[in-house]
Amino acid sequence: MSDENALVPVEQKQVIFYDDEITAVLVQGNGDEEVYVSIRQMCELLGVSYQGQMRRITDDPVMRKQVKGVNITFTPSGGRGGGSQVTNCLPIDYLNGWLFSINTNRVKPEVRERLIIYQEKCYRVLAEAFREGRLTTDQELEDLLQSSRSEAAQAYRMLQALVRLARQQVFMEVQLDEQSRRLDVHDWQLTSYAERLEEVEAILGDSGRHVTPDQAMQISQAVKAIAMQLSNKTGRNEYGGVYGELYRRFEITSYKLLPASRFDEAMAFLNEWYASLTGKAQF
Repeated sequence: MSDENALVPVEQKQVIFYDDEITAVLVQGNGDEEVYVSIRQMCELLGVSYQGQMRRITDDPVMRKQVKGVNITFTPSGGRGGGSQVTNCLPIDYLNGWLFSINTNRVKPEVRERLIIYQEKCYRVLAEAFREGRLTTDQELEDLLQSSRSEAAQAYRMLQALVRLARQQVFMEVQLDEQSRRLDVHDWQLTSYAERLEEVEAILGDSGRHVTPDQAMQISQAVKAIAMQLSNKTGRNEYGGVYGELYRRFEITSYKLLPASRFDEAMAFLNEWYASLTGKAQF
């Protein structure tokens, strides 16, 4: 591996993971930033063969493309000689892919439990070290939230709950908007059909037996007022429902076909309905 081709970190951190000190580096290239960890150091901490794991990685068509030489500064406490060294590294996005490729049933019993811990939590902790500034796992955040009764912990739990509720609300609103759009189109189609039917019935019917255009307008305005009050409460288009109740009660298919003799009765019915919603006695 040539030092000339080695990646140079812009930031290096020592992350404490269950009493292990892991070196992680932030590397910038092509406008993107990635966090890398040393494969050799991880193997030493896990107690597995570095040469064997490198063969496993290079045999994998995906992971072998991700291995990069990175110039990392190690200290003697890390188990290696101090100073700057170029070492094979993996991006942390591929760390779990490699860790889970190690069969826990085929490692030594004394390292099995440690390997499982690394598989479960190491990726998240290393990512948080750069994204959230955490450098230790002495006390997991979730454990602290469960056990602490401080105002900060309570506020954090409330914010988490609000985020979950907001996420659910976003999905629900999208679904409701789509359903509302479909209902609006359906109502428009029904209104269009009703208007055409009214035109046909007006041509075929005897206008002298039905309400006058002025009376029909009064009925229409009353229905509109009631529908608006209902829509304010339900959030839905209620025009079809009000017209449907009027038609059912007076056995008609259009308010323009209401018998003239029942106009006062129909207005009394609509006025009573409106009053029950608003407390007002008339439109």
